[in-house]
Amino acid sequence: MKIAVLYGGISGEREVSLSSGKGIIAALEKNGHKVIGIDFNPNQLQEIIELDVDLVFIGLHGKYGEDGRIQGLLDMLDIPYVGSGVLASALAMDKAKAKQIFNMNYIPQAKSEVYRLSNPDQVEQIANQIKTTFTPPFVIKPNKEGSTLGLTIVRETDQIKEAITNAHESDDTILVEEFISGRELTVAVMGPEGKEFALPIIEIIPKNAFYDYESKYAPGGSEHIVPAAIDEKIADKIKKYAVLAHQSLGCETYSRVDFILNQDNVPMILEVNTLPGMTPTSLFPDAAKSIGIKYHEMIEKFVELTTGQ
Repeated sequence: MKIAVLYGGISGEREVSLSSGKGIIAALEKNGHKVIGIDFNPNQLQEIIELDVDLVFIGLHGKYGEDGRIQGLLDMLDIPYVGSGVLASALAMDKAKAKQIFNMNYIPQAKSEVYRLSNPDQVEQIANQIKTTFTPPFVIKPNKEGSTLGLTIVRETDQIKEAITNAHESDDTILVEEFISGRELTVAVMGPEGKEFALPIIEIIPKNAFYDYESKYAPGGSEHIVPAAIDEKIADKIKKYAVLAHQSLGCETYSRVDFILNQDNVPMILEVNTLPGMTPTSLFPDAAKSIGIKYHEMIEKFVELTTGQ
């Protein structure tokens, strides 16, 4: 099969995507496919428009890759691709919209509010609104961003303005959530539509204070325990929530769902990642490996699920 791999991009997660793309290309070549690697730039679309391939494997993360825009272009070009479509990608990237859908499906989540800044002069006004609603610690982050970029855990109220400004650099809409203390968990989900299943739960133990960008992508930045040591009934509930979140957003083929297991053993959903990292330190490949699926075999399963083989 002739497959194009889109990687790189121009989002804040470019470096992660370069690593994901490198791994995906090597796996597809190992599986016998003819592979074309494209360092994607949304300002240079001619290369995509002129593509003559059987399938596109999207190895992008963040804006222009994970938010439904490249999926929309590929749909118009009638080129099949691995992963979720336009709507599911856009919903998962828009954390506030995704939380509304999780709420409709009774998946527990942190209390949150959305604030929109049309210009930086509104920082003071928004900060005052946040002070009346939230008591530290709480989280301020961009509504549409990945890999914890632009995220601040506010522990003192004098951090609020800087946290708003930091988040506003990535998005005009910011999300404020109560801080949930507990165990960081993630669940890989894969399978054909209606028959998705959850892989073993991974517990993440970051080396830093929380699971930030460095903990995610620096070698040794975090410890992954798989399967996580969790009561069986609670683990089953978490897996059901993960599959439900995947399905309720309309995700396809694969996704990864993040949770915090709070101190009362209630799994609180954080987000669904429609194009999770595929780097050597990434979580989805670790979950697959734990049940005997090697990296290149996992990539091939995604291709098979997409093509219906």
